[in-house]
Amino acid sequence: MRPMSLGTKTPNHLPTLKLEDNLKEATFVKRLNRFLVLVDIGSQQEKAHLPNSGRLGEILTPERPIWLVTKEKDHRRTGYDFILAALGNTLVSVDARIPSKLVFQALIQDALIPFHGYPTVTREVMMGNSRLDLMVANAENQCFIEAKSITLVQDGLALFPDAPTSRGTRHLRSLIQAKELGHRAAVLFIIQREDAIAFAPNDRADPEFGRTLRQAIEKGIEAYACRCRVSLIQIQLDKMVDICL
Repeated sequence: MRPMSLGTKTPNHLPTLKLEDNLKEATFVKRLNRFLVLVDIGSQQEKAHLPNSGRLGEILTPERPIWLVTKEKDHRRTGYDFILAALGNTLVSVDARIPSKLVFQALIQDALIPFHGYPTVTREVMMGNSRLDLMVANAENQCFIEAKSITLVQDGLALFPDAPTSRGTRHLRSLIQAKELGHRAAVLFIIQREDAIAFAPNDRADPEFGRTLRQAIEKGIEAYACRCRVSLIQIQLDKMVDICL
């Protein structure tokens, strides 16, 4: 599938999320559980929240340079969120909450060509057995949208998922259900780094997700993949890339 243009915004006006200004540099030590990691800040080890349930095998390696955001510890287990990692010269956002926020920003700015003409944007909507990220609506119809976070890139090819995801497959089936009810439905793969030139389902990690994605597209679900520009200041939607099925 050839990529569709992101929109008509200039680089300085692309949908952008500013990062908090209290970033703290650290190094990765080890993963303690699904959402908790041990990091080294200077000469002191601290625990940090990892807002991503993926395997992140290429990122979570000892002594990896990373960046944390300091958080108030009230009602939290840690005082930090782990949000960025350096892979050579490439910065990667590991925060899986970012894609839906970026897509929401793009929709309210009317910066995504495929979704022009939808003045109403709603977050977290139910469809079937899933809570999908977004829904846009106008007087004629509705479009249900799910945004997926990608951190894994191999030889320029962004891959999703990096581990089995029954939840991701369920989201695709809910998009199919929306389409069967007469609505538009779309999945957006947001690549949280800028070194990808194409996207493909990661059949080795989860063949069922790949099969379901191909089935969804055959049934009329729209699929788009977009990479991001990532810096220590902000994360910005950049360019749509090819989808290779």
